[in-house]
Amino acid sequence: MVMLPVQTPSLNSTPETLERPACPLCDSEERRESIFEFPPYAVARCKSCGLWYLCPRLTESLMHASYEDDHYFEGGEGGYSSYQAQETTLRPTFRRFLREIARRGMTGGKLLEVGCAYGFFLEEAKDYFSHRTGTDYSSGALEKAHGRADRLILGGTEQIPLGETFDCVACVHVIEHIYDPVAFLRSLTKHLRPGGWLLLATPDMGGFWRPLMRRRWPFFKIPEHVTYFDQKTLGALLTRAGLDAVQPLPYSSAFSLELIGEKLGRQLPGAWRDQPIRSDHWRDRCSRSRRGSR
Repeated sequence: MVMLPVQTPSLNSTPETLERPACPLCDSEERRESIFEFPPYAVARCKSCGLWYLCPRLTESLMHASYEDDHYFEGGEGGYSSYQAQETTLRPTFRRFLREIARRGMTGGKLLEVGCAYGFFLEEAKDYFSHRTGTDYSSGALEKAHGRADRLILGGTEQIPLGETFDCVACVHVIEHIYDPVAFLRSLTKHLRPGGWLLLATPDMGGFWRPLMRRRWPFFKIPEHVTYFDQKTLGALLTRAGLDAVQPLPYSSAFSLELIGEKLGRQLPGAWRDQPIRSDHWRDRCSRSRRGSR
């Protein structure tokens, strides 16, 4: 099979396409600069609330154009070399997570997944929710997700009818892409029924592996990941968005050995590349937060 070149929105940075934002969580301008450098980008840390975030970063309009491109999930500039190839590691992760939230009484009713990609999570959730809706900005991704949910919506929550609510809203590896996370979560709560659950899974800056791997940590996905949370800052985000009953949940990820090898600068033998590796210490930070019934 011959792979043809594709045209995608350029993510090449220029002075006109870079910006130096205030803290996306608390709006403070005080930060520790360039803790991790990925020229021309760098990860800074807010001196006020402790959030880690990309500064400088690409403008939101340029980054958003990349997400809308049909090739984002399959070899476009930025994005994934092959999202489909991650199915073998993503599905077991989602199954474990769904069993965990079912054990805690958080399933049943209507599910909304924001940023559903190819619909792997939605399909795994079929035995846990009576109706499943997914949204994504990539039409190509939604074509792949066809048949894996009850309803698929091109775009974001702005495309969901005003007044429609869900028992559970899930964002798996989405919040780290969001330029204004407080406003984003507030938009989600408009579609969360009173007493419903919001589930966020995001890479954990306070986890075991990040200090050891430093700038080679797999979740430093530059320039797409613009915010990096730990338990404290994620809790602060949920509180600012008007949610309560915040609780951390276990969410263990699996990665292919090929990805680990790439981050360590090593080329692995072909037979090893797709083998998944999982560690209970390599946890994302997942929090559940309940919208009050008041």
